[in-house]
Amino acid sequence: MDDLKLLERMRADWNRRADEDANYYVAFGRRDQEDEEFFASAADVVRRLEGDLKRLGARDAALEIGCGPGRLMRPMSGHFAEIHGVDVSDEMVRLAGERLRGAPNAFAHVTSGADLAMFPDEKFDFVYSYAVFQHIPSRGVVFDYLREARRVLKTGGILRCQVNGLREETARYDTWSGVRIAPDAIARFALESDFQLLAMEQIWTQYMWITLRKRPEGWVSSLSGRRLEARSVIRNISNALTGDSVAPDSGHLAVLCLWMEGLPEECDVNHLEVSADGRACRPYYIGAPEYDGLSQVNAALPEGMRTGIAPVEARWLGQPLCAPSRVRIIPGGPAVPRLHSLTDGDNLLHGAHIVSGAIKVVMVEVRRPREFRARVDAVGAPIAEWFCADPSTERYEFNFRLPPGIEPGPHNVWISIGKREFAPVGIEVAPAPQR
Repeated sequence: MDDLKLLERMRADWNRRADEDANYYVAFGRRDQEDEEFFASAADVVRRLEGDLKRLGARDAALEIGCGPGRLMRPMSGHFAEIHGVDVSDEMVRLAGERLRGAPNAFAHVTSGADLAMFPDEKFDFVYSYAVFQHIPSRGVVFDYLREARRVLKTGGILRCQVNGLREETARYDTWSGVRIAPDAIARFALESDFQLLAMEQIWTQYMWITLRKRPEGWVSSLSGRRLEARSVIRNISNALTGDSVAPDSGHLAVLCLWMEGLPEECDVNHLEVSADGRACRPYYIGAPEYDGLSQVNAALPEGMRTGIAPVEARWLGQPLCAPSRVRIIPGGPAVPRLHSLTDGDNLLHGAHIVSGAIKVVMVEVRRPREFRARVDAVGAPIAEWFCADPSTERYEFNFRLPPGIEPGPHNVWISIGKREFAPVGIEVAPAPQR
């Protein structure tokens, strides 16, 4: 499919979804959501975006790529003198215009689906996007948008967005299940585009967050041969997720947080090296300086760390940033499969009230997903789909439909992995909707 036909398909599909149930397709949680519930569902995303606003010197203008009916634009409009949103769907933009009437500084526009041609260079301080690029079936279109975001950003401006970081599959992508982009492709794009890579979080998941700061053209090449003018200091090392003074040698909690004083303002994830006991860690986050001048640097430990006291070092541009510090590494606990959630497969906010006939089970610390089995009461339920949603926590999603013959009312779902059987989960099956 050529680019023009692809963009036409994107517009047609999202216009159809907007007509059918815009709130559902934007905030994938429940069909027929009331506007109050719909806008309240943005709170967690807005908090994540607000965390990057401290990186900004000015807040004159912001842009949302894929604004839908204005769910994020409405709360974000309070942070900027003006805010713009673009969407490929005419119907989504029409709905945004209605729902943003109380925000006179917010403006929604229809875009081609691949560019930001309506905006001049260096207009915005902040460009953001949430759960949008995951629905684009073309790598070229996604990277066109990222390049366009750089063009319309002011130098020093911030791009905060998500891409689908799940591992590649051979399946054909469409306008719902979009293209997957590996973390190393984002890192290369940052180097090629003179972007300072500040964060690459939740890698290998469907919702990989990235934060990039626009630097002047030639910035990356200017780093070659640069000498550090002053040394930084590691003031404290803790666990990046728990805040404890120790980190396990394995598992999703095997992550360090270095609180650093005097971190160079241009320090980036692409050129930063962190090691523990002489072994390379994976830096994934550099925070803005806090009120006390300390900057947060998060890094994931490598597999197979020895336990005990381990020296920790940080280098940038191949040069030591600071004197070594130390952290205690403790044995990680064994992986214990646990049920995270069981919900209606299509209407997640309905919980265990099954209205669509589909069930979604999310489990963590799953080592043998192929051994997952489910039954409703005594009737086996064939698994329609399963995939790894987060390799760091070994979190898997399993989807299946109610077996034939299950009547409305209370039932039990029994789940097992291999020989391990879990306590039954009660569900309430709703009557089939009347036609």
